Amino acid sequence: MSANPGEARVVRAVHGRSEKPADPAYQAGLAEELRQSYGRAGLIELYGRFSTGDGVVDTMMRKAIWQAITRRCGAGLQVAGGAGFKHPETFEIGDGVFIGAQAYIQGRYDGTCVIGDNVWIGPMAYFDARHLVIEDSVGWGPGAKVLGSTHTALPIDVPIIRTDLEIKPVRICAEADIGTNATILPGVTIGKGAIVGAGAVVVSDVEPFSVAAGVPAKFIRWRSENDPMTNMSREGRS
Repeated sequence: MSANPGEARVVRAVHGRSEKPADPAYQAGLAEELRQSYGRAGLIELYGRFSTGDGVVDTMMRKAIWQAITRRCGAGLQVAGGAGFKHPETFEIGDGVFIGAQAYIQGRYDGTCVIGDNVWIGPMAYFDARHLVIEDSVGWGPGAKVLGSTHTALPIDVPIIRTDLEIKPVRICAEADIGTNATILPGVTIGKGAIVGAGAVVVSDVEPFSVAAGVPAKFIRWRSENDPMTNMSREGRS
């Protein structure tokens, strides 16, 4: 009997349950050939040709270019159309990472961006990735953001945009789940297995296996059995 379309239902996760990925044999050779032939500037220009298409060639070339231009990139990378980057030479990407459509990772020339294994990044996500670590099996909701720096806004007789930047690292620990349109501010650590609610603005650390939500985000409760949010995180994102 088919499910009533008006009823809530539970379906099996896909990305979070994927087996260890493997690339076709030619993939590493293609990435190496691109690296040797184009160099970093050439690869960035080449990426523009394939950045938005949904076809097999566009998808393959996006993947190969990311593998060629990043500091390290594992197997099974998926990069959806319109995903962009800056200073990708500072990126270290694990196995089985998915980067959603129109997501943007803004690395910095003096920064480090580390993305662990089996991370799922939703569409239109934004990362100020000067000093960013996202550990393994993190789910990142659509439109969620990381900011890595703020202006000091001092002295007050100077336009804020001209004041110094204060830079702080951000760490998202393994198995955490960041809700849609949440914003993580500079210097914050999200603990292992924590859940950040949709639309939250996180200004301070979130304890492992806790649930935080709101503006500014506050501790709501510890994760527990029979909690729908807990179960969603445990099952992973589809």
